[in-house]
Amino acid sequence: MRDMSKDHHKKLSPDERDLIALLRGKGESNRSVATMLGRSPSTISDELKRNSLKSGEYVAIHAQGRADERRLKGRKRHPLKDEAVYAYVIEKLREGWSPEQIAGRLWKERGETVICHETIYRFIYSEQGKKMGLSEYLPWKRTKRRKKGGRRVHRSRIPVASGDHDRPIEASSRAEFGHWEGDTVEGRGHKDGIHTEVERVSRLTLAVKVKQVSSEQAIEAQKAMFTPLPAEARKSTTLDNGRENHHHMKLAELGMATYFADPYSSWQRGTNEYHNGLLRRYLPKGSSFEDLDDDELADIVCEINNRPRKVLNFNTPQEVYNSCLGVRILM
Repeated sequence: MRDMSKDHHKKLSPDERDLIALLRGKGESNRSVATMLGRSPSTISDELKRNSLKSGEYVAIHAQGRADERRLKGRKRHPLKDEAVYAYVIEKLREGWSPEQIAGRLWKERGETVICHETIYRFIYSEQGKKMGLSEYLPWKRTKRRKKGGRRVHRSRIPVASGDHDRPIEASSRAEFGHWEGDTVEGRGHKDGIHTEVERVSRLTLAVKVKQVSSEQAIEAQKAMFTPLPAEARKSTTLDNGRENHHHMKLAELGMATYFADPYSSWQRGTNEYHNGLLRRYLPKGSSFEDLDDDELADIVCEINNRPRKVLNFNTPQEVYNSCLGVRILM
């Protein structure tokens, strides 16, 4: 009989698995099998639990295959020990990409799973990640997400306003390209702002700085955004009930319909609300836009439009927009 203390850490061999299958087939107990092999009863019990078929039958060749597969998987190198993957993760974190965007884009580019976003999160909050201050690059710079909620809209009578429920089904279901959602992000003191529009299919963001939050400035910004676009890319926009949207009818000059979310129902134009949140990562609430020039704003928008999105199968908004339009457009 073998000395079981010496075999405690030794893996079962293919021959031993053949004997286990033979002895179990004859009706021998786990303890009896263990005695014959010079193994502990727990080793036999664990082997049967881990490597038997779903039916409960123990087949030696199947058991050996499961064991080999598990051993190879255990020997795989940690993805962040790959210099190229490590460099890519750090670079994209510093560019403001989320772990899910990083993992998803690697999967899309290489055609296989390279790293899981949870692995990146664990690295960020490891001792090494904390020393590197990697959590500062996360989109919201926190471990737990806050309850979602949009800002309150002003009660305002918008002339000739059509509600969100009047929006065509093609626009609401994102089945048709060219429908937008808009809003004005206000700066410090509610004086100046940035008017944003987001296309619902591609999630492409457009943004223009306005000197003051007013209907005159908003319609000028919208015309500046939409006029250069081809007709198929500017079918409608959905706005909130803010004071800056009183001149929405003038978009009809561009062949665009306008719709409005119900009061206190920001979820009806949630695409724009979300992307305004992306803009706020660069320009937090309370920021003054006075010193923000057009080139800086363009750089921010370019970064937002060139990050991969899970909802777009890890394509970027710019890539999807260009695909919908059928030509290469430089924004």
